[in-house]
Amino acid sequence: MTEADAADPGLFGPGSVTWQTHADPMMWVAGIRALYLQALHPRAVRGVLQNSDFRRDAWGRLLRTASFVGTTTYGTTEAAEKAGARVRKIHRMLSATDPETGERYGVDEPALLLWVHCAEIDSYLHIARRSGLPLTDAHADRYIAEHRTSARLVGLDPAEVPSSRAELAAYFASVRPELAVGPDARVVDDFLQRPPTHPLLVPARDLLWRRVANLAYASLPPYAHELYGRAAPDPAVVTRRLRATGTALRAVPARLRWQLPPKHILRAMARLGPHTRPAPFKVGTRVPILDRGAARRGDGGDSGTCQSWRQAGTTP
Repeated sequence: MTEADAADPGLFGPGSVTWQTHADPMMWVAGIRALYLQALHPRAVRGVLQNSDFRRDAWGRLLRTASFVGTTTYGTTEAAEKAGARVRKIHRMLSATDPETGERYGVDEPALLLWVHCAEIDSYLHIARRSGLPLTDAHADRYIAEHRTSARLVGLDPAEVPSSRAELAAYFASVRPELAVGPDARVVDDFLQRPPTHPLLVPARDLLWRRVANLAYASLPPYAHELYGRAAPDPAVVTRRLRATGTALRAVPARLRWQLPPKHILRAMARLGPHTRPAPFKVGTRVPILDRGAARRGDGGDSGTCQSWRQAGTTP
């Protein structure tokens, strides 16, 4: 590791909301919620299933996604940029076919990338706050704004990505008519309920995994429950379960949790010093992440371009 690497806080850094939030163990529940939400977009989920053996390699796909998030959150700037470049290269080579119309389209369509990004960020933020992580509204807005950086890594224009809770809500309202549960979403739902595993591990899957998957599903917005066709659970009960789960998982010593591969957090602490240990919630007051990144790249940050969800008049 070079001296420059040792001093490099990466794209977010210890003072960011992202650095602190992504260290929380409830992010695994949030990741499952994101999969349930992402599967509601027929074009997006079709692109996944037509380009990968989801059922056979689902665990590998989940771990690769977790590794990407870990690298972009806690890795050096160079490592994060390289990870983003790899994702963009893969996406450029992939396409999917609409079985009804025969249309062939690229999986890197901006609208599809935006849906995947927003479903993921919304899930991380929703689960963190609802399970008891002390994120204020200002923290939440800052978290969403920070992730215009991760949106850039996958090929989106940061100026076209929601940067606050209000803009994120407006985006979901605008895309709602496009959502549906078709055969591809059912495949994802079936996997999340009954992921393939060794026969000896089936009892543990049914006892532990299904409870986590059901909790992630229960935390979805009401329109998602309606689309999936299962009864919407009592929101107050779901919140209590999320808080109880969060309390239990956070009781496990962080150093023990962070020993699990690929150890992104421990490597970042070794690079930057033990004082950078994520300990919610010690968020700094440094310059917003996107502005610092724009200054480094010289692109000026937000170009002021508006999406239709911004033009709808539902945002400040």
